[in-house]
Amino acid sequence: MEETVLKKYLKAGEIAKKAKVLAMKMVEPGVKIIEIAERVENLIKEEGGKPAFPLNISINNVAAHYTPDINDTTVLKEGYLVKIDVGVHVDGYIADTAFTVCVGCETHKLIQAAKQTLEEFLKIVSPGKTVKELSEFVEKKVKEFGVNPVRNLAGHGLERYVQHAEPSIPNGGVNINTKLEKGKVIAMEIFTTDGIGFVKESYPSLIYRYVADKPVRLRESKVALRLARDEFEGMPFAKRWLANSIPLFKINLVLNELLSKGAIIDYPILKERSGGLVAQWEETIILEDEPIVTTKLE
Repeated sequence: MEETVLKKYLKAGEIAKKAKVLAMKMVEPGVKIIEIAERVENLIKEEGGKPAFPLNISINNVAAHYTPDINDTTVLKEGYLVKIDVGVHVDGYIADTAFTVCVGCETHKLIQAAKQTLEEFLKIVSPGKTVKELSEFVEKKVKEFGVNPVRNLAGHGLERYVQHAEPSIPNGGVNINTKLEKGKVIAMEIFTTDGIGFVKESYPSLIYRYVADKPVRLRESKVALRLARDEFEGMPFAKRWLANSIPLFKINLVLNELLSKGAIIDYPILKERSGGLVAQWEETIILEDEPIVTTKLE
């Protein structure tokens, strides 16, 4: 990996660590999740990075892709299992990391299972390992805690301005013999659940991503498309990020038009299929002979 690229990955990781520390401090009973999202996203910008995707704050049976809506009134309560997924990029080079807190609890077995499985994963991951080896390792380790992995969620590669790239490393054992290549960057995320271990899509969506310029009718849709392409640099963005540029009453119309034209795609909220609780832990790893974990707190 070129030195200049490595420095950007490392800087993104340092900013992501600061964002995690702030988020961890804010996860308390009575706090509005929109306050957490706005403060963490602002910190990322203040530190010289940009959000690689909106801050995800997914609660209880929601596994991923929940970011606060415009004027979201959700407040954290005792016992909530809160997953916070942070994405930072510096010139397109991404750090992706996540943690889970049980609000007001000392610990939780799903958190222990996710965190400790990832700790063990970091000890064995290296160039040349196959997806099959790593995926089977994750499933076996998670099950040792008496819980299930979420089998249709996966770790993933990171590339410049691409948050989900190859390889995909599912949480459940798969027969894929693709080998990890030296110099690649992966975000490995472990999802654990006391449910059946699969997620399903749920609506409404709150996160979107630019795909292509398309002819659109509404003037506001043209504004949103420019923002998605240029301001958000083609990376995932939150519905609430449009509120400063587009009248609130038109935002749903705009998003629906852009979706119907194929100008953007959405990321539906992911919920555990049987209603089980879900925990998550994630770190970003540069695959060198001695892998570099860019996002891990000491």
